Amino acid sequence: MTAPAPEPPNSGEAGLSAFDQLLLLVGRMNYSWTNTESLLIHLIAGLAGTSKQTAVIIYLTLNTTRARVDLVDRLAKSGTVPAELRQRITDLTARIRKHQSLRNHYSHSIYSFDAETGATRTITMRIADRKDALKMGRSDDVDAEALTRIKDTIEALKLLNHEIWALVLEQGYPA
Repeated sequence: MTAPAPEPPNSGEAGLSAFDQLLLLVGRMNYSWTNTESLLIHLIAGLAGTSKQTAVIIYLTLNTTRARVDLVDRLAKSGTVPAELRQRITDLTARIRKHQSLRNHYSHSIYSFDAETGATRTITMRIADRKDALKMGRSDDVDAEALTRIKDTIEALKLLNHEIWALVLEQGYPA
């Protein structure tokens, strides 16, 4: 079992710039994300009836979160899992998906900040093909509301982590 990340140093101190606070929060969110996503290994092992080592190989072979979550969903829906457990698992994976877009936004953006005002913006590193044009470089302000969404996601991931561990242990899945 991996312990939750400690609070970032100086996260409440007035001496940190808004940009530094953002970087600390994004780092914490990414740690929480990977820590929680890795628990899918135990769900894969339990649902597929295989060893943890084999589940690690499967997990690493599927190189996207989407593929890993889809696999867990499909294993849960395969017909061998009792309805109540299937519902618990698919509820957990739905909650993972819910937070994936925010995590992806901050992990796949570059950051811009105004040295004079301290204003921070994200610039999305993604190309969207349209009928006859490309759309890229969407820019968003990082304001108090954005920081709150990141903090809320960190807390939600912490709760998900604990709930997945509880399910793994209750079901006797390889840990």
